[in-house]
Amino acid sequence: MANVGLTIQNGNIEYAPLIEEGINWETARKGMPGKLTFTVLKEGLIDFQEGNLVRLRVNGADIFQGFVFAKKRDKSNTIQVTAYDQLRYLKNKDTYQYTDTASGLIKRLAADFRLQVGTIEDTGYTIVNRIEENKTLFDIIQNALDLTLQNKKKIYVLYDDFGKLTLKNMESMKLDLLIDQETGENFSYQSSIDGETYNRIKLSYDNGQTGRRDIYIAEHGENINRWGMLQYFENIRETTNAKAKANALLELYNRKTRTLSIANALGDARVRGGTGVGIILNLGDQLVQNYMLVEKVKHVFYENEHRMDLTLRGGDFIA
Repeated sequence: MANVGLTIQNGNIEYAPLIEEGINWETARKGMPGKLTFTVLKEGLIDFQEGNLVRLRVNGADIFQGFVFAKKRDKSNTIQVTAYDQLRYLKNKDTYQYTDTASGLIKRLAADFRLQVGTIEDTGYTIVNRIEENKTLFDIIQNALDLTLQNKKKIYVLYDDFGKLTLKNMESMKLDLLIDQETGENFSYQSSIDGETYNRIKLSYDNGQTGRRDIYIAEHGENINRWGMLQYFENIRETTNAKAKANALLELYNRKTRTLSIANALGDARVRGGTGVGIILNLGDQLVQNYMLVEKVKHVFYENEHRMDLTLRGGDFIA
């Protein structure tokens, strides 16, 4: 049984409101803030506004800290509340020019937008003279993390850890949690070459010294014969390690994209977008028996039950 505590702080007053059954907490590996939705029973003198601090704790563990962004009420004397964590402010747009690592860039953006910072792991790859114009902070950061992935083959996950921006290598976010036929009520599995699958990588560099265009290509002939040519093209700004980058991109994308969703699994509040969980499932064309990356997760907390829906990637399941 989950011991769930939710509070809303308005100024110096902290409320522990009566909540209807079903508190929803959603996170993703990238591109969206943590989201908490719940329904308050409007009783007594409770008074809260947009911008007020919301905290959720489960079995004594700090789960979510964020801010009220929307309220919706009707004649039933209830208020539906939507709260987001700090990552919501990464929807702000701006223009930046930088030479830095992804981790250094995150610290700079956090300082500029008055966000609280926790553990930021060093990504170890310097991005040179990058210009991001009129982009969301989400996109600016994700572009830096994607460039790091392409060059270092490491996936880093940015999330809000109870009010502090946190960046960790995916490898350090594995949980001792197993999901199988018994703990996952249902699953949906899809394989495709229609999305992020490329068997030919073409990188182009406009060489100002020679006045010519330098081309770097990596391809996989067997899969070109099997699927037809699926080309990834990118204009690059420097030629340092260009061939190695083309090979690394081919290694990342020269495979089927496989996605796996699990519905109504037994809940574990440690699971968030970016964590790794153990999966043992027979999917028909293959047996999955390894760690997989949680791309998205939705937790639902009831008085006597905790369930979660997962979207997973990993191994052949491209992230």
